[in-house]
Amino acid sequence: FTNALVTIRNRHNDVVPTMAQGVIEYKETYGDDPVSNQNIQYFLDRFYLSRISIRMLINQHTLLFDGSTNPAHPKHIGSIDPHCNVANVVRDAYNMAKLLCDKYYMASPELEIEEVNACNSEQPVNIVYVPSHLYHMLFELFKNAMRATVESHENSPRLPAIRVMVALGQEDLSIRMSDRGMGVPLRKIERLFSYMYSTAPTPQLGSGGAPLALSTDSVERLPVYNKSAWRHYQASQEAGDWCVPSTEPKNTSTYRVP
Repeated sequence: FTNALVTIRNRHNDVVPTMAQGVIEYKETYGDDPVSNQNIQYFLDRFYLSRISIRMLINQHTLLFDGSTNPAHPKHIGSIDPHCNVANVVRDAYNMAKLLCDKYYMASPELEIEEVNACNSEQPVNIVYVPSHLYHMLFELFKNAMRATVESHENSPRLPAIRVMVALGQEDLSIRMSDRGMGVPLRKIERLFSYMYSTAPTPQLGSGGAPLALSTDSVERLPVYNKSAWRHYQASQEAGDWCVPSTEPKNTSTYRVP
């Protein structure tokens, strides 16, 4: 049974890039219209939420019952880390986004991270969580923040740093990411989570020179999918909340993990 689950999981590894490419081709062929956009949004929201839920269950079962211990993470319970160090996940996501930003722009902003633990000020912030989910969300945010920062300060001798605060209270964990990327106009806030909307140029697939554009060279993270796709990792799986109190001329984003 476990082997069958692994086969099913691997068989669908390319679903996300395939769907992303489909959305781009649809938009290029038929353009935008409110009714179609709403239908696509409705379908893909439920499609990805179901996919994340199913793959979470499959991963949890295969990791727990395949008869071996994960050598990279021996203390994990399946996909769950009972002592997830949030600051370390933030740094990992930043470093990967920094590699992509350096590759495309030849420059990247630095990271300034601050931890506030109201429960124990002497201890780092640790929570019970799925690190890969948190990493994915932060990675997408860092790509957005880096692109906005670099393009807004391309003539500046020094790029302003991206500031991240990790704050743990009695009940909630909050991660605030602030950049100086000139923000988002309020009239566009509602469109940020649309699969059909992006401020980045459309990647030229197969050319090997796809723009960073809040994405990687992989179709899986094309700009059309960045904010829409990762928000499902916190939509109901861990009952988190996301807000974008972004105002020009600066940008601040907060993610809360109860």
